[in-house]
Amino acid sequence: MKKSLFHNNDIKTLLLLPNIVYYEVPFLPSDMGQSNIFILLILIPLTFTQSVKGKVCVCDLKNSDPAFPMNKLMKVETSALQCTGTITSQKMTELDRLVLGLQQRIKQLEDNVVMLEKEDDRNLYGAVSLRIIELEIAEIQGLFNKLNSTTTNYQHLSLQTAAQLDDMKDTMEELEKFDNMQVIKKERENQRIKRELEQCKEEIKATAPPPTVPPARCGLGRMVSVVGPRTYSLTVYSTSYPYGAWGRDANPARGDENKYWLVVLLLSNVYGHFVRQYNTLSTLLIGIGQTDTYISSSNPTTNTIQGPNMVMYGNALYYNCYNTYSVCQFNMTTRSVSTVALPKDAGYNNKLPFGHLAAAYSYTDMDFATDESGVYVIYASTSNFGNVIITKVQTSNPPVLGQTWTTSLYKGTVTNTFMVCGVLYATRYLDKETEEIFYSYDTKTKEERFDLKINIKKMQTNIQFLNYDPRDHLLYVYSDAYILTYELIFQ
Repeated sequence: MKKSLFHNNDIKTLLLLPNIVYYEVPFLPSDMGQSNIFILLILIPLTFTQSVKGKVCVCDLKNSDPAFPMNKLMKVETSALQCTGTITSQKMTELDRLVLGLQQRIKQLEDNVVMLEKEDDRNLYGAVSLRIIELEIAEIQGLFNKLNSTTTNYQHLSLQTAAQLDDMKDTMEELEKFDNMQVIKKERENQRIKRELEQCKEEIKATAPPPTVPPARCGLGRMVSVVGPRTYSLTVYSTSYPYGAWGRDANPARGDENKYWLVVLLLSNVYGHFVRQYNTLSTLLIGIGQTDTYISSSNPTTNTIQGPNMVMYGNALYYNCYNTYSVCQFNMTTRSVSTVALPKDAGYNNKLPFGHLAAAYSYTDMDFATDESGVYVIYASTSNFGNVIITKVQTSNPPVLGQTWTTSLYKGTVTNTFMVCGVLYATRYLDKETEEIFYSYDTKTKEERFDLKINIKKMQTNIQFLNYDPRDHLLYVYSDAYILTYELIFQ
């Protein structure tokens, strides 16, 4: 029903609904002519009363909405920030670290007791050994006490957080009751539409998709995303060694298909001298049943692993030989080492490493990658102005350098590389949470792309090692002492 409440014909009531009145008011800015008239729509929730005095209608309009409780909303925001600051990924993994540490100390104690039983001479040796065992038991008791204390603290934190969440839920339900005009609901819808609009704009401006690998080469389509992590765990070494590598043999011997290998750089985050192998992923995650194969007796010495980039292929480990510009091939069965030298101007000894604006990854001059066809070494040289070079490594014994491709990708702007079906992909650091696959080089067509935008969700700040396994299409990652896997999605 339409009704005029004022003598002034310029103000008209458009529609009367219960408790809400919409007014159409002509509005003429002072700097515009009569032909430019704006309309203001005034929405007023009200309590409507009417009386008649003579021939004039008088209306009293009162806002029927209570004042919005802004203090309650601010309290919810404060509680949410406190929860975010209290519950962190470091705290969630603290118990795991304590339990792993306790397991190792108990195992060491068992070994010492067995040794004492075998070699006790009932004299000075036994007394000293008993004293050492007594000290170890005291340290284990201290770990137990810390574990109990941490568990109790987490129980209190869990109860406190649950109570805060219930309180925030109740408060938000109460606040939504003030939404008489559906403002919150409409604002949410507007935000959703804005996000979809921005996404649509990005898709319109998006460049061509990443390279599509011809079916004849390995049967995969173009890579569209990276999902995960599928695996996320500390190793048995806890957080002691942030640099290392792990994965599976890309071309295993019969019977070794399920084995996993792990190498940590023990000395200065630069050098490693043995390979640890596990029969299954679960034994690796738990830290039991390992077999250690030593390349050299200590670090650093001839044949020592230098840098975190290495791969396993055909029961041999490929890595940067200590203090040289050579590729080392370590046979896991015979424990023999063969080498092949890169060009003399190739980067080594931390001269041309991976990195980004904030940091460099130490001794990553050479990166090794596996794909469906074998092993590659990725490096840079002064003759190529520090840009990335890809060389195929023939996995004979001794190894031989095969075909080489030069790129225009500057190695210092890259954090890691990997190969899929003859295509090199490079990643870069975006922020603490995101790594981006931004570059590709197709060794078949020699096509370079700098506009890939495929993100990897990081769990830790840095990625020291990354390699693709053609057997399961997973990326194996070593990130600040954590081991992870990500699944590559192909269209």
